[in-house]
Amino acid sequence: MATTMNISLPESLRDFVEEAVDAGGYSSVSEYMRELVRQAKTEKDLEDRLLAALDSSDLGPVGPEFFEGLKARAKKAARGGK
Repeated sequence: MATTMNISLPESLRDFVEEAVDAGGYSSVSEYMRELVRQAKTEKDLEDRLLAALDSSDLGPVGPEFFEGLKARAKKAARGGK
């Protein structure tokens, strides 16, 4: 179930959003804003998982392979897990 949320923007940001909607092929400002919120949530979830892993005592060896794997998982998460 969707709920409504109203926001106020200065004219310059409103113009930016409208241009982004047009350029991005979004059907509405709402669709654009939902996508931004989803991206922010994905980033926050990834950050939380990374911080939890760092706090974990089972981090394993931390070398170049670790960071390459981490980068690959971050890119996958940024694409929505695809």
